[in-house]
Amino acid sequence: MVLSLSDTIPDFPKPGILFRDLTPVFADADAFRAVIDDLAGRFAGRYDAVAGVEARGFLLASALAYASHTPLAIVRKAGKLPGEVLSEDYGLEYGAATLEIRPGQLPQGSRVLILDDVLATGGSSNAAATLIERAGYVVAGIGLVLELDGLGGRQVLSDYDVYSIVAE
Repeated sequence: MVLSLSDTIPDFPKPGILFRDLTPVFADADAFRAVIDDLAGRFAGRYDAVAGVEARGFLLASALAYASHTPLAIVRKAGKLPGEVLSEDYGLEYGAATLEIRPGQLPQGSRVLILDDVLATGGSSNAAATLIERAGYVVAGIGLVLELDGLGGRQVLSDYDVYSIVAE
């Protein structure tokens, strides 16, 4: 269902990039529920909190945190969080970026499940995992909707329990 509903946008955000857009999956209530149920089932009982990576990871993490009645942490792009933050730079297929998290939002040692939409090179998921650990939490796993094979993302995340609903 995920692949049949997703869109491929050529040359976005720059020429040569094939962007995989999962917003049609999120717009379909049955598909979105299936995604959240799948992630919830895969990681049931293994996390104390859920973290979403900006921006589409917020949708997944919010829904799963609500469904599992667990706290929600957010991992944002640089400059979006007030107060003290931890920052981590990472590479993209088409440049570089920085993610940030506010420390002290959860009890030390909390098991945090990181959620995002697409795994490509693994840069943003790896940066999020590094931030979770630097904040004093434990990465319980990394859940994704779509994994793009051949871009090395899974290898970058080899130290973590990575689950993708669909790989292509």
